[in-house]
Amino acid sequence: MDQQKIGRFIAERRKAKGLTQAALSEKLGITDRAVSKWETGKSLPDASVMMSLCFELSITVNDLLSGEVVSMNDYKDKYEQNLIDMKKQKEAADKQLLRLEVIMGTLLVAVLVGVDMVASFAPMEEWLRIVLLCVGFVPLLIALPFLIKIEQTAGYYHCEECGHKYVPDFKSVLWAPHMGRTRKMRCPNCGVKSWQKKVISKD
Repeated sequence: MDQQKIGRFIAERRKAKGLTQAALSEKLGITDRAVSKWETGKSLPDASVMMSLCFELSITVNDLLSGEVVSMNDYKDKYEQNLIDMKKQKEAADKQLLRLEVIMGTLLVAVLVGVDMVASFAPMEEWLRIVLLCVGFVPLLIALPFLIKIEQTAGYYHCEECGHKYVPDFKSVLWAPHMGRTRKMRCPNCGVKSWQKKVISKD
């Protein structure tokens, strides 16, 4: 999808409706800064406001994602292309999230090891050593739920038994034994508990 084209299209439709950015944002219950970011191509409308935006601009979601009013002759082709583009964007975003998870995890472990080294070898009182060790775990404990959430939602888990690809719930990911990004979980499709690999695409 061409964000710049979509942004220009939103601006054209808004102006054609006689709406300012502030007026449109008020109707949608968002900030005018968000509308400005759409129109400059810096971001796309969130799925939660997309239908309301299309209603206010008197366009379809297909029109919005195409960046133009789609004729009935081209409707199916544009719709299919938009689905493909959205799938590619999700896969790219998921890859980025998983990279971020690795970077964050590595930094947190490095901090923990650094603090542990200082607490183990630097001369200090025993109570201070204990406090320092406890403090070293704080960033990891704070970040852990976010890292697990990324692991849960980015991409899919692939059941080797039936081939089903799915997004598990948070609790399943949290308590599943794992080796890297392969976790032992129960497939919701076939009910078999097996080692399931993380994959980006559902195809």
